Amino acid sequence: MEASTATTVTTSARAQPFGQTEINWDKLDKTKFYVVGAGIFTGVTVALYPMSVIKTRLQVATKDTVEKNAFSVIRGLLKSEGIPGLYRGFGTVITGAIPARIIFLTALETTKVAAFKMIEPFNLSEAPQAAVANGIAGMTSSLFSQAVFVPIDVVSQKLMVQGYSGHESYKGGIDVVRKIVRSDGIRGLYRGFGLSVMTYSPSSAVWWASYGSSQRIIWRFLGYGTDAEPAAPSDSKIVAVQASGGIIAGATASCITTPLDTIKTRLQVMGHERKSTARQVVKTLVKDDGWTGLYKGLGPRFVSMSAWGTSMILAYEYLIVHCSMQNACVQKTNKQKDSGHHSGQQHLAEGTTGIFAPVQELPTIP
Repeated sequence: MEASTATTVTTSARAQPFGQTEINWDKLDKTKFYVVGAGIFTGVTVALYPMSVIKTRLQVATKDTVEKNAFSVIRGLLKSEGIPGLYRGFGTVITGAIPARIIFLTALETTKVAAFKMIEPFNLSEAPQAAVANGIAGMTSSLFSQAVFVPIDVVSQKLMVQGYSGHESYKGGIDVVRKIVRSDGIRGLYRGFGLSVMTYSPSSAVWWASYGSSQRIIWRFLGYGTDAEPAAPSDSKIVAVQASGGIIAGATASCITTPLDTIKTRLQVMGHERKSTARQVVKTLVKDDGWTGLYKGLGPRFVSMSAWGTSMILAYEYLIVHCSMQNACVQKTNKQKDSGHHSGQQHLAEGTTGIFAPVQELPTIP
């Protein structure tokens, strides 16, 4: 009976498209998902935050700025402030990141399920289906999270560039908020909101779409998801495929959306005494540096999005499996079985419905 059940589960898992075997929202332990997720994502933020500081400084640098590349920015910060210089604005980001990510993850998971159901009648192949569904989920969740993230973005970026290239200095995040509200009102905290939506929503959509489709293509290339499917993949192979998908997604998203990100960043860090429009920012960039000026900070942003995305997606995939009530039930059932029977079949079944299957991403709060 047990052998029959294991074989049935394995066959069923193989037969289903990847999108249908993913661990969905209704199968997650929500409390564990948020608590464990907050800890994991905070740790990743600590490790990769300096890349955001470097990218932001490069994007706001004028033609007279001495620091023209990432290495000179790093040397300048370390020389003047030491390691803390690489974490300017970090406290503000961490404070706002938790509610922003709760909103993002909730919207992502619920929208992804709805998106897969919505496009199911179109009978798309697996890679395009994953790209469309994950793209819709990524864009929608980014739209919802912008309400929290934009003010955090404005404040943290002002702290990142204070005293740099002629920018004002502040005493901390509270001082930034006070000065913005005094000069522009609450609306000042949402400066660049339209461009943020235009930057992060497409960026999130492109990231998730690229990740979802590229991972499926890689698995197909390796022979998985076909009738002649090889043995269950090892943990190292799973991580390698997910990491490769993250790098491809980061490269694609950064190349497409960096010009919008550069314009948005410049608008958000400007003082109230020198307000500009997006058109004026573009004219200034093109005048000073040519069209390549729109791609200021592309290198750090590519590294940041690839490293951030890969780290986050691996943490996210782990989180999804760790918090899956379905996975917990499978593990409990397997413990009750004879460890010497059907281990290969059970491993494949678990892999297909657990860490092997999910292709959602986190997002990236850039």
